[in-house]
Amino acid sequence: MLDYQSAHEEVHFINRSGWLRAAVLGANDGIVSVSSLIVGVAAANPGPTAILVAGAAGLAAGAMSMAAGEYVSVSSQSDIERADIERERQALIDTPEAEEAELASIYEARGLSPATAALVARELSERDALGAHVRDELGLSEIHAANPLQAALASGLTFTLAAAVPLIAAVLAPAGQVIPVVVVATLLCLGALGAIGAHAGGAPRLPATLRVLFWGAAAMAITAGVGRVFGVAV
Repeated sequence: MLDYQSAHEEVHFINRSGWLRAAVLGANDGIVSVSSLIVGVAAANPGPTAILVAGAAGLAAGAMSMAAGEYVSVSSQSDIERADIERERQALIDTPEAEEAELASIYEARGLSPATAALVARELSERDALGAHVRDELGLSEIHAANPLQAALASGLTFTLAAAVPLIAAVLAPAGQVIPVVVVATLLCLGALGAIGAHAGGAPRLPATLRVLFWGAAAMAITAGVGRVFGVAV
């Protein structure tokens, strides 16, 4: 939609926001949900087999759920975007003058003088009217365009990889030490996940790391408490 070269190149990470959001969400949900499930089951004092079956089932079901959920959600967003673009396309055919005036009012509201705003709107409309309206009226661009398949794959894959961490930790844990081993492995992985996600997006690492550590620890603590009190896993 946009086709230009900047006078100087800057490093930006906003073009990663779509797949990065899905990947971070999938990985965080994978490790937190499966580790919490394992801790909750272990707190209810079942045998090792039940713990591993619960963890494996949680991994498989969660990965499919995350991938399907992302695909459906982002597909709905993509459908809305396409519908809005089609409405703009038709409006440009039916009332081009009104659409150009609308574009000029947008630029004027952003600080341009009426004359300059009208000039900018006219020149952009002559070059690519639909592109100008999609970008400046709807706030859409190729960078932010919804990609359902990319989001589904990123979310499902990262969920699986992250969820494997507490499951492997439970397998390798000594008898009677499943909960502390899984908790430590999960917190270490969450800390790394927060730092890596922040680095990939060019954001500060400490707030992201503390955020995932806090909520991950809270989820495991609550689930363990429920398992201990009621003798069931939730």
